[in-house]
Amino acid sequence: MTASDTPLAQRAGILCNDARFQRFAAARSGFEDGQFCTRAAAEFLRSFCRIESRRELDSNEKARARFRVLNTEFDAWTGRIATHR
Repeated sequence: MTASDTPLAQRAGILCNDARFQRFAAARSGFEDGQFCTRAAAEFLRSFCRIESRRELDSNEKARARFRVLNTEFDAWTGRIATHR
């Protein structure tokens, strides 16, 4: 199974356990030098995607689109992709 085959809910769970994402979520929430715990990162993700549960990412198209945006912003923040200047 490749990363693209992994259900989005599972990918979101993995992301929330990533220390870099936890720092990103804290920075996006106004805590520039902070780092969220897994639970706070998950809350940030649910709030951003406007969902109650990460499971909704597998069935809610609007939430999936917001998750893709969040993932792209995170990739740009980490330097994995170039940012638009």
